[in-house]
Amino acid sequence: MAHTLEQFAATCHDVLKSEPGAAGRRKVCALLEEVLKDEKFVSTHIGDGVPERKILYEDPELSFCILAHNYQGAKESPPHDHGPSWAIYGQARGETEMSDYELLEAASPDKPGKVRKRGTYKLTPGVAHVYNEGDLHSPKRVASTRLIRIEGVNMEKVKRLKYEAV
Repeated sequence: MAHTLEQFAATCHDVLKSEPGAAGRRKVCALLEEVLKDEKFVSTHIGDGVPERKILYEDPELSFCILAHNYQGAKESPPHDHGPSWAIYGQARGETEMSDYELLEAASPDKPGKVRKRGTYKLTPGVAHVYNEGDLHSPKRVASTRLIRIEGVNMEKVKRLKYEAV
């Protein structure tokens, strides 16, 4: 079934408005996995000309954002959370190795928190994963990847604390 950005955003809005917590996010995650199987949607919204981060849609009522990410080359990010918000990562192309962490010592603005790796798994094309508030994780890619990510709020406007793996 063909999906449009407008239809996808409207359905996300309806789900998140009626179920604003974790259950609604799981439903949006399942919907994102369906959208990621739509080759036309993926090539339209995460084509070669898309930059590393592009906001495709920002909900005026609920503030969530749908983004396209076109990452070039290998990179590993440090452990992080999404501050007071949440995110759903959906793999469209390539592969991302994700690691989850447990919090050992809280972070502060002056001092990074300490975390320990709990496990690692792969996000492959068509797979999406929810990270709720406080979920600590880190992505690693060995080659270029493309994602659709949904953020509870535009994370460019959020100050986040730093964490170190021990």
